[in-house]
Amino acid sequence: MTDYSGFGLFKHALTFHENWQRAWRNPTPKPLYDVIIVGGGGHGLATAYYLAKECGVKNVAVVEKGWLGGGNTARNTTIVRSNYLWDEAAHLYEHSLKLWEGLSQELNFNLMFSQRGVLNLGHNLQDMRDIERRVSANRLNGIDSEVLDTKGVQDLVPLLDCSDNARYPVLGASWQPRGGVARHDAVAWGYARAADQLGVDLIQQTEVTGLRIEDGKVKGVETSRGFIGGEKVGCVVAGNSGELARMAGMTMPLESHPLQAMVSEPVKPCIDTVIMSNAVHGYISQSDKGDLVIGAGIDSYNGFGQRGSFPVIEHTISAIIEMFPFLSRVRMNRHWGGIVDTCPDACPIISKTDIKGLYFNCGWGTGGFKATPGSGHVFAHTIANDSPHPIAAPFNLNRFVTGHLIDEHGAAGVAH
Repeated sequence: MTDYSGFGLFKHALTFHENWQRAWRNPTPKPLYDVIIVGGGGHGLATAYYLAKECGVKNVAVVEKGWLGGGNTARNTTIVRSNYLWDEAAHLYEHSLKLWEGLSQELNFNLMFSQRGVLNLGHNLQDMRDIERRVSANRLNGIDSEVLDTKGVQDLVPLLDCSDNARYPVLGASWQPRGGVARHDAVAWGYARAADQLGVDLIQQTEVTGLRIEDGKVKGVETSRGFIGGEKVGCVVAGNSGELARMAGMTMPLESHPLQAMVSEPVKPCIDTVIMSNAVHGYISQSDKGDLVIGAGIDSYNGFGQRGSFPVIEHTISAIIEMFPFLSRVRMNRHWGGIVDTCPDACPIISKTDIKGLYFNCGWGTGGFKATPGSGHVFAHTIANDSPHPIAAPFNLNRFVTGHLIDEHGAAGVAH
């Protein structure tokens, strides 16, 4: 049985190495692949899967510097939702949520997708005004969303401090019942297995060190194990997209920040939904193992450190304990930082570039995990057709030139 947990090469890797040897013996080899996907995380593996399944492009390689799903896919807080404000973002995340709802069956792999609902709390009058606005926008886009008052929130989360003297008074919340959580690494494994079965080569422990570009067209990628030729290259390397863009002589409107998260020791079931608070930059849910999964904001400085940042952790934990006093004696098990690319308008880039055959999918900020299926689906269409999927069209690079930005800073509920 093939090992999908991240360390073994997949069955198609043997064919790849045979072709690679032939290529080195031929001074002007034909490109080995129709498409090379750089980045073996959830988005990259989803892109490869949909290229093979939906677009009929099966001569595809995924090149990953570490092991599959070992980057941000392994470091997120597993939230899935689509309650975004602006039409463009709402359509993208709702497209993704609809794919999530049938994904375990499609991939024949248990993703532990649990639609337990997502609450976004309101602690002051302006929070509630923003919630009313966003819920109305969601409903106009056909997305399930409603406004709850304090009693409605307390009924859903009895252990949340909704008293009059709470430090963060709960005036109400938005509620998306179809939101929830999924097992982060299972998503990568599920897409990896399905892509592998469709003939995609999954090449691990192979770092891309450069992009070969000739006469304005991409020819393939230079790697720590040699050159790999490809007609098209799709770059899906969360946190490192700016570095990869520089290899192509491009400057992306991106900043890389550590994004903090942590889990507690396992405890008995006590929280059965997702609770988010934009005001305190924190959110909490409980995993099936019993860990309390707590997400925080991004560090204010640029960086690539995957360690936790103590000031951010301290602030988030203090706020969580204020809202859930019964957690004051629960121990933290571990904490970490993922590296996220953020765009000025807090929306992603899914786009062709001026270099023929080179495409980028990046800038997801805190929204990457929930978008995994939708991101891969629309990016695969964009690459295969050399034309944006209608849902992806607003997220092209040219919006930073024309000024057609999609300002989603208020919709994430935390961090941006």
